[in-house]
This record gives sequence, C-alpha cells and structure tokens, in this order.
Amino acid sequence: MNQKLSISSLHEYIKELAQIETELEQLIETTLWVSDPHGAGDRFVAILKGRFGLVFRSAQEALPKTFSDEKLDYLDRIIRKEKYFISDEYAMERQDVISSLVTIIRYKMQNIQDFDQIRGSINKDLRTLLENLLLNFPVPNVVYENTLIADKVISSLAKITKQVILGQLVVLGDVFDRGDEPDKILRILSSKEIKPFVKFVWGNHDILWMGAAAGNRSLIAEALRISFRYDNLVFVTRLGIDTTRLQEFASRLYPDNVSGNFKAKEPLSRKIEKTLAMIQFKLEEQTIKKYPQLDMDSRLNLEKLAGMLKTGDVAGLTDTHFPTLNPDNPLELTAEEREIIDDLAEQFTGSLQIKRLMEFLFREGKLYHVHNFILNIHALIPSTANGKFDELYGKKGKELLDYIEATVKDVGENYLNGNGQEDFQLAVMFYLWCGPKSPFFGKHAMKTFERYFFRDKDTHEEITLHWGENIQKDEFMDLIEKEFGAERVVYGHTPVNIMKGQKLASSNGRAINIDGGFSDAYLGRGHSLIHTPYSLFAIILPTEEELEESKTKKEPAKLLFEHIATYEMPKKIKDTWIGRQLQKRRKELLEIIMQYNS
Repeated sequence: MNQKLSISSLHEYIKELAQIETELEQLIETTLWVSDPHGAGDRFVAILKGRFGLVFRSAQEALPKTFSDEKLDYLDRIIRKEKYFISDEYAMERQDVISSLVTIIRYKMQNIQDFDQIRGSINKDLRTLLENLLLNFPVPNVVYENTLIADKVISSLAKITKQVILGQLVVLGDVFDRGDEPDKILRILSSKEIKPFVKFVWGNHDILWMGAAAGNRSLIAEALRISFRYDNLVFVTRLGIDTTRLQEFASRLYPDNVSGNFKAKEPLSRKIEKTLAMIQFKLEEQTIKKYPQLDMDSRLNLEKLAGMLKTGDVAGLTDTHFPTLNPDNPLELTAEEREIIDDLAEQFTGSLQIKRLMEFLFREGKLYHVHNFILNIHALIPSTANGKFDELYGKKGKELLDYIEATVKDVGENYLNGNGQEDFQLAVMFYLWCGPKSPFFGKHAMKTFERYFFRDKDTHEEITLHWGENIQKDEFMDLIEKEFGAERVVYGHTPVNIMKGQKLASSNGRAINIDGGFSDAYLGRGHSLIHTPYSLFAIILPTEEELEESKTKKEPAKLLFEHIATYEMPKKIKDTWIGRQLQKRRKELLEIIMQYNS
C-alpha cells in the first residue's frame, strides 16, 4: 500500500504541476543565429545593435497587419536609435509610437515568467509610469502631451524592446582570423548584457586559437601566420605579443621581396608570413610523424620539397628560396627558429589578454547545441559516402562529438588552471583544426602548403567530404533526428553566396547553412537565422557598401528574407524537446498526487 503524502508535500507537488502547466503553454522564445563573423568587429557591433533584422520582424509579428513596411521601417529605426525622431520620409505621432512599442513588448513578454527580469533596464525616474504602461494600467495624459516626457518614455521603451525581443543568440563559431577585431566580438559576447542569451558553438578557427593558447606550437605559428597574412599586426600587439625578434629574423632571412603565393599586403608581413609558414610546416609534420594514428601522412610535404630542390626539379614550384630548410633533415628547426617559437610560445601561453578571451571559449563554448529540436553545429558530423556516421577514435555520431568536446574541455581546464598538457591532446587539437574526419573541417586535406609553393592549381583543391550531399537525403537527416533528437540542423563554415542563386536551406528544409561570408575577406555580407513562435526564416544581411548607401540616402538598409517554415499554430514550449521532458515530469507528478486519494 502506498504511503500517503503529507499535506505540505502535496502542496509542493501541486505547485510544481501548476508551474509546468503554465510553462508548457508559453510560446517558445525567439532564437537568433549568426555564424563565422571572422574578426569583423565593427560590422558585428553595427548589426547586433539592430538585432540582425530581428527588430523589424518582431514588430511585424506583434503589430496589426495594417502596418505598412514603411511604418515598420520607421519603428525599427526608432528602436535601434533608442530615441524618437521625425523623418523627412515618414513620421508617427509620439502616442502611436508609445502604443506600438508597448504592444511589441507585451507580445515578447509572454515568455518572461517574472516581470522582475526587465525591471533592471527600466528608467528609475519613470519606473512606475513604464510599469503601468506595460501592465495596461491607466497613465496620465501628460505622458503623451508633454514632448519631453514622451521622448524619455520612448527611449526607455526602445531599450526594453531590444532586451526582450532576443530570447537566445546562437553563435556558430569562427570568431577568429581574417578581420582584426575578434577580441571585440568576444568581449561583447561575454558582456553581462549579452552573455546570458548566448549559446556559443566552437568553429575550426576558434579551435586553432584555443589549441595555440593551450601550447600547441604548430598552431601558435599558424594562428600568427594567418594574422600577418591579413596584416593584423595591431591585433597581435593588442594581445600583448611582442614580435620584434620575429620581425628582425624575417627581415634577415628575406632582405628582398619574398616569392611564393603569400597574401599579406605589407612587405614585412609577407616576410613574417613565410617565416612562420616554414616553422608551422616543420612542427606539424613532426606531430604527424610522432602520432601515426592521426593518419595524416598525405600532409608530409617537406621531404618531397627537399627532394625537388636537391634534384633541381623546380619548374613546378612558385618559390625556390628556403634558407631555413635543411635538405637532409627538412623537418628540423634551425637554432634561431627554435628560439623564435620558444619565445612566441612563452608569450602566447602567458598572455593575460589571450587568456581572458579563451576563458569564454573554453568555459562557455560547446561542440554542438540542441534547442527546440534544432541541432546547432559549426561544420558537420563526420559521415561516409553511403550516408552513415563515420568513425574516429573508435566512436561516431553523438558519442564521438561528446568525446571530442570532453577532450577540448580538458585541454581548456589544464590551460586555465596553469596545469601541464598531455602531448597527444595537443596533437588532437591540431587534428581538429585540419584533420579530414574532424567535425570542424570536413575536407580531405588543408592545402596551405600546396597553395604557397606549387604552381599546379589542381594540387590546391581541397575536396569536400560527404556532409553536403548527405544532408540533402531524408535518410541521413532521419539518422540525425534519431541520434540527437533534432528535426533540423543549422550550421556554418562554408559561405553561401545568395547572389549566385544559392539557398541557405536544403531542398527538404531540414539543413540550413547560415554562413554568409561575414568578413570582407569572404563575401562581406553575412546571414542570420531567426526562429519565432510563428516562423523560421533567414535574413540576408546587407554588405558594408549597402549599409553606407542607406546612410547616404537616409533610408533603412534593405533586408532580404528566405522563408523556411511558417506555422499554422504558434510554437509553444510543449512542442519542444524541453516540453517533452516537462510532460514526462507532469505525468510523474499526476501519478504521485493520485496516490494521495488511494
């Protein structure tokens, strides 16, 4: 016979049941995705202020269908500027603006269980007034009639609107490289205002810097090489890295202009790029030879290069000047190369500026994230040509991703706590950056060496493995759904050029690539994905030129949309994975409460 519950216990169970019932009926929070910002700090800030187009869409969903796009654009600009203004093209009365902002906030506050969550952002002088507006209590007419008070109310409501419209910001990695302000982006994401909303998924360029910070020397050389390749010397200096010795060494090695396909614009940067490239290639090939289980022998190029130089078979080379290459032992660092990389490694691993950035990545970042039945990942899940999960380290699918994430977290804890690193784990960080079965890479090889030194462009090709073709198949997506409990997958890593007719979503709508080439080094555009209770759609962000043109014309930048799904009934918490767990708990509670009557 079941033991009867005490009255106090019964009340607690009933209270929990009531809370679950309320939560299940709430609308899902709005989720915003962005991927691959690649150091474009100013651009990231500018677009984040406008919530990547989310402000416009939230106004569109919350307000009556009679609101024209012109009217919505005007409200969008007021919210982004956080102040009332009269445009030459369009204007609304202050009372109408206040009413519209209150409507938008109430629409978004359906998911805010405790009104106290937004009280901290309410203007203290206007707190009672604003709370009455939001709670639909009477307010004096002077709110609308006095322009000074009305303008302050509008500014406060605009700030609250920007806070409540964003339920979750998912960043799919690759903050580093190309642009010169990845530190600005990470400071924003880790700020107390934004951090509570952020879910960060590591990208391969983040893994490169994380592995470098943790002490992998080939990755240190590579991270710095890429920085100099894009002439980001100021960024490197901002991290507290003194490259004086490196600069002097590179200038002595290459007193004249360097040959080879080096990309840096500044002559000194090109010399440093080549200097670091040779150090990088030597160190990573040493790793490949030391750990044959990495299965990366195809990347052993230095002995091949040394053989070509010895025999004079150099017609296929873009460069024949290799003063640090020992033809008889091509993987050996010169004494000065060792001194240079030792110095850089000591600085890199000891930099407090780098550690502050890495703490966010190691502690807050993940390899993947599942939310609302959507799997978020930077690049891919390793898979085979026949549409199955591929095996690495004796694991595959979710088990493999969990194992890799645990390894990265372990490396991070050792680094952040000042402990020694396991050499093989550092080698794994190198593999995750550029290994063919890495969930961060997805190509058969990274052909940096060939692009620098081989004339034959066929040798430069990096063959993409099977992810792209597999996600077009329902059978493979069914496999992901079974493995991860996700109906869709959202990823980045490879830019989608919509100007060439490419689509973000797969033909079945179950796989969505939101990498729009954010940085100027790619397409200079960027995409974002937005999931509201009513729809799932992508926003094609404007280029820098389009933003400047809109400023000149004093018009809002035009956004392009790709609609992926529209829901007949708004999505609620009960329609999500979390909702399933809550419903299980509700069933348990009902069974417990029923015992009281038995």
